[in-house]
Amino acid sequence: MRFKLLSVPACAATLALACMAQAHAAGPFAPAAGKPGSTAISKDSASFVQWATGWEDYLPGPNVDAQWKTPEKALGKAQGTSTDIVVLGDAGRITLTFGGAIYNGAGADFAVFENSFSDTFLELAFVEVSSNGVDFFRFPSYSFTPAPVGGFGNIDPTNIDGLAGKYRQGFGTPFDLDSLAGTAGLDVDNVRFVRIVDVIGRGQEFDNYPSQYGGPHAIYDPYPTTGSGGFDLDAVGVIHFAPVPEPQTWALMGAGLLALGALQRRRRSA
Repeated sequence: MRFKLLSVPACAATLALACMAQAHAAGPFAPAAGKPGSTAISKDSASFVQWATGWEDYLPGPNVDAQWKTPEKALGKAQGTSTDIVVLGDAGRITLTFGGAIYNGAGADFAVFENSFSDTFLELAFVEVSSNGVDFFRFPSYSFTPAPVGGFGNIDPTNIDGLAGKYRQGFGTPFDLDSLAGTAGLDVDNVRFVRIVDVIGRGQEFDNYPSQYGGPHAIYDPYPTTGSGGFDLDAVGVIHFAPVPEPQTWALMGAGLLALGALQRRRRSA
């Protein structure tokens, strides 16, 4: 599979962020679930009309015990628990499918759920999307966490944007396909694959903060962790969804049309 990292277009939001100083206690982004201004979406929100129905390319990284290598746990509605998960491990990944297409509507189009037990013990992941299952495109991400936090450390969600895992269990991190609109090779109205890729949080991976403003920034999250290391995926919920008939359904529809055509020909002959 080919992967393309998007450049970040110059925009008012980027310029605004460039003017904000990094802070240890609070950053410029949305706060934790339940606080004013949070973008977290509850697993019970009526806005979700579909959940992941299938998975492929589950490639767990190191530091995952066998009991957590359960990709089926990522299917269906988010459970909001610490155990109903599939663990990605360090730099591990998984691709989810939905029995149809996610399209670019108003606001967030889907949300990713992790199993954090608190608002600050946050294990992060990159999110990528694809229309064809071959070419994947990553959402721009920003991390203002200033230094490593260790295996049992904490990060402030207001220092994080564009990364899955920003919110505690039961609350999804939203993603808006509008931020990828115009990307060559991606149809934002026909996204059929969502890929989650664990961030190794020791600072070896970087965000998309513009270099002219001091970026990119190293990304930190709790590291190292073992047993259930890396991102713990609960579910992916879809807000803007277009059902697409399965191949068997297309075959039945085709057979029906052929039968209807034959019947009409017989009537004309009669």
